[in-house]
Amino acid sequence: METENGLISSLKMAPTDSMLPQDAGKTTQAAPSTILATLAKNKVRIGEHLINMGLISNDQLEIALLEQRHNKKMLGVIMVEMGFITESALAEALAESTGRERFDAKKTILDPQVLSLLPKEVAIRQKVVPISMEDNVIQLAMADVYNVLAIDYVRRYFPKQATVYPLYCTESEIQALIAKYYEYELSIDGILREIETGIRENNNYNMLDGSQEGYVSPTVRLVNALLVDAIKQGASDIHFEPENAFLRLRYRIDGQMMQIRSFHRDYWPAIAVRIKIVSGMNIAESRLPQDGRITFTFMGREVDFRVASQPTVHGENIVMRILDKAQALLPVEQLGFSEHNSNILRRLLKRPEGIIVVTGPTGSGKTTSLYSILSYINSMSVNIMTLEDPVEYRLPLIRQSNVREGSIDFLTGIKSMMRQDPDIIFVGEVRDEETALMAVRASMTGHQVFTTLHTNDALGVIPRLNDIGVPSHLLAGALIGCLAQRLVRKLCNECKEPHEATPEECHIMGLPFENPPSIYKEVGCPACRHQGFKGRMAIVEILRVDKEIDELIAERATRRQLLRYALDNGFIPMAEDGIQKVLEGLTSLNELIRHVDMTDRL
Repeated sequence: METENGLISSLKMAPTDSMLPQDAGKTTQAAPSTILATLAKNKVRIGEHLINMGLISNDQLEIALLEQRHNKKMLGVIMVEMGFITESALAEALAESTGRERFDAKKTILDPQVLSLLPKEVAIRQKVVPISMEDNVIQLAMADVYNVLAIDYVRRYFPKQATVYPLYCTESEIQALIAKYYEYELSIDGILREIETGIRENNNYNMLDGSQEGYVSPTVRLVNALLVDAIKQGASDIHFEPENAFLRLRYRIDGQMMQIRSFHRDYWPAIAVRIKIVSGMNIAESRLPQDGRITFTFMGREVDFRVASQPTVHGENIVMRILDKAQALLPVEQLGFSEHNSNILRRLLKRPEGIIVVTGPTGSGKTTSLYSILSYINSMSVNIMTLEDPVEYRLPLIRQSNVREGSIDFLTGIKSMMRQDPDIIFVGEVRDEETALMAVRASMTGHQVFTTLHTNDALGVIPRLNDIGVPSHLLAGALIGCLAQRLVRKLCNECKEPHEATPEECHIMGLPFENPPSIYKEVGCPACRHQGFKGRMAIVEILRVDKEIDELIAERATRRQLLRYALDNGFIPMAEDGIQKVLEGLTSLNELIRHVDMTDRL
């Protein structure tokens, strides 16, 4: 029989309630005796698990157990050393048997700031690497996720209130991560200094023969550092803009372009080649536009980068759209809709068939709102299919298709989807008469259809669809709702200041001068990068199409007639929705005027 030490090494427990992510802090407090008792209680041997998976034989397990009696190594390590199983297969088996996530070191970018908190000597001794820290939860890559002594030792280097959540990683991957991230300069300024001087402050030399091994190019580290920096700052786009003598780097944060830094033009060719390589673009082609895509894991979540290059007179301009599902896909309740608009939206979604159109300019959050709505109604009981150009976020249980030039367009895509027995259809955009008519007919045959359109407001959807070629008599029976929105920046809660509204501001908001309300203005502080704003929210108007509006549409009523009826029946225009958010202190009046047409009030 195995000794107690052998039992600790060779047994792996199934996940228990106390080891779930939300109780990661409890894991760090467990004593070795408690772990041993839990292990003995579960009686799940890693060797037996490998046999059940068909990865090893009974004879190989007996040989490994016999070898384990002569040394104190873990059973899995012995089987890898004896060639019975590969390290990657062992990693998958351990991750499955322990209930822990498998950390993929090849597709993950680590946070340099978190790495700097844990000394290299501790990482080597404890065989751990900190991956990220968010909401006081530290993700820690470990070779032994139940080494509570190592977890307790590492915790002293992080904030006291932080909890540790271990992820399984092989020992060789841990060593490679330490060599990759601890041996090199990882800050943007430090990497640039290394490129300029050609001198590495931290050299990774083989202690035996003095040769360099595992060298990571500073250009690779620079691109990775820029991607991490953009994600951490909450950017939605990264712009690499070559000029005559320098390269300008700008981020789009909360809808505003912000210059981050400038590089010497000599850096650009190497940076451009690196971006093209990782995004799957042709590095030899610089005279034609190209598209690519990159997927990385950062802060424990998968982040996609949609990459586009455009030839200019000063060289290739590259823009990277950051698609961070965890940050962009919000529950419907967090979209910023007022209670009035939320109630109207839920009422529309209860209609079993019909077409709902979301409208607004590029960058107004149409896709985010539609994805949130689809996630809200998504369930095992419905079949949701989408046709997008392109698919930005991949959603579970939803069948998503890309529009591709030369193979599938919106018209043929809708026809094909109709043969897939859908309940709900999302068409990325209505661009022409054929697509519009097909979408309308789909809504008339018992399907819920969602799509987008470029108009200035919700009422503009009706004449726009008429102009495209949808007859009024068809539209009257199919259209059930129009949603128009804009995105405005939210005031920073740390530094916003109240002031009494001026007579001019009262006039714009339609309020009496005699009793001016208190509204807020932006100031600027380190928390908001001295912008006065942090985050964005939607300003929305929703037109619910009832039977009376159906009649007005069929009779080709004027816009004035439609607006008069809508206002008399609970329709709140976008400007009024924005004014309410100004009065609530969520945004400023100037910010509202920048995004919503209020010229008739000025």
